[in-house]
Amino acid sequence: MVAAIACKSHVSGKRSGKLLTTAQTVSFWGGVDPAKGIINDPRHELFEESIVGKVLAFPYGKGSTGTPMVILELVRVKKAPAALVLMEADPLLLSGPIIARHFYGEIIPVVTVKSEGFQLLKTGLHAVVDGFKGEVTINP
Repeated sequence: MVAAIACKSHVSGKRSGKLLTTAQTVSFWGGVDPAKGIINDPRHELFEESIVGKVLAFPYGKGSTGTPMVILELVRVKKAPAALVLMEADPLLLSGPIIARHFYGEIIPVVTVKSEGFQLLKTGLHAVVDGFKGEVTINP
């Protein structure tokens, strides 16, 4: 069954991939290995999971000013997620995809959804994040 979830676009673009979803926050600085594109925080429920090419869904960033640099490095080495789906966006997290578009021409759409929409996002489902249309479409 296909479901369309309304979203607010913060970094426009359209990308798709398998969902990787967590209810935990994600810290890119110290929580993601920028050379491998994996979650490397042993306390995180997604420990050792790859984010490469995935639609990464998490409530909000747990941040540091190093977040944009990690996202840029992920893009540079072709290990970045396809898109980010959040419940709450912050400027540090948004600046990585914005700068990546400018420097590398890479698009990582970033959108926010309400909590009831976020609960529909399940790891393994296929998602299309359309920041132009304001919609996340999920299907098995």
